[in-house]
Amino acid sequence: MKNLKELACLVCLSLCIGNSVAAQNSAEGCANGELGTKLDSQLRQLTEKGFSGVLLVAKNGQIALEKGYGLANRENKIAYAPKTVFTVGSITKQFTGAAILKLEMQGKLRTSDKITKYFKDVPPDKAGITLHQLLTHSAGFVHAIGDDYERLTRDEFVKKALASKLQYVPGAKHEYSNVGYSLLGAIIETVTGKFYERYLHDNLFKPAGMKETGYVIPKWTRENLAVGYATDGSRWGTPLDHAWDQDGPYWNLRANGGILSTVGDLYKWHLALEGEEILSKEAKKKYFAPHIAEQPEAVSFYGYGWVNEKTPRGTTLIWHDGGNRFFYADFRRYIDEKVVYIVATNSRISPFRKEYAQVLQSIFGADLSK
Repeated sequence: MKNLKELACLVCLSLCIGNSVAAQNSAEGCANGELGTKLDSQLRQLTEKGFSGVLLVAKNGQIALEKGYGLANRENKIAYAPKTVFTVGSITKQFTGAAILKLEMQGKLRTSDKITKYFKDVPPDKAGITLHQLLTHSAGFVHAIGDDYERLTRDEFVKKALASKLQYVPGAKHEYSNVGYSLLGAIIETVTGKFYERYLHDNLFKPAGMKETGYVIPKWTRENLAVGYATDGSRWGTPLDHAWDQDGPYWNLRANGGILSTVGDLYKWHLALEGEEILSKEAKKKYFAPHIAEQPEAVSFYGYGWVNEKTPRGTTLIWHDGGNRFFYADFRRYIDEKVVYIVATNSRISPFRKEYAQVLQSIFGADLSK
């Protein structure tokens, strides 16, 4: 039986060479069948309105669309393509969550462990915080303690995090925190003796066949990196144009964001999560579980780096998005309907999100907001 990497490659190859009906293929990607053709038409119209980015949609295990639109690099007139590398933002958190569960599978930690097991001089107000609470954004830490690209070492970050004032009693509620996930990254490094990215590469990315995902290990060419632009059109650049340590971003960003990838690699990650090569059935149950309500009205729940919620159709949606003022990415897995939706854009002024319902209408056949 072929491994996941080979399977993913065969699926993409068979679709993109035109084996499906009404395929429309180009150097920028492929559109297959009636759904792919319809989505391609919609995205072309959005491109005329200012959208630039890449979209992958798969249904029932078949890729309907995997195509780039507009320019990934305006100055050099480089078009977006499926191979374009972009920052996934907070989608990074699902990789951190998976790494913690992998370490639990390997017997090296427990999600019920208190952080006092991994950090020295933990103040009394934080001594009871568990890894589970860090994973579910329920530890009480603030959203952030500095700029993403501040030059901050691991030890400096941990010291600042432990000295920060908690927003609420740990476990009392959910409040999104990048700080908590960077602390998880520090724990991964402490437990394994490896750099954060190295552990993820060896235990998650490599087994899934994800050659274009990481911080510094993949050897990307500059031509393949999407460039971010501000709302006034000025060039912000790529993440690698900003302060970056030798083994990845500094610690206000590491493990909570900043991973670079492609839509194809994220789809391989989806395929890996369909099986048990990386995470066991029991680990995935914890990974995707609706552990804690994101809002008091319990519309959506947070797992370990994923949001779990019901669609208006009564089906399960597992998703996470991420970005900054220059990039945006969205990764959605409609579990019951067997739909995968991955989009990335390098312009936050794009009208794409406002037109989101139209794209979903094409996929699900109804004008629904989720």
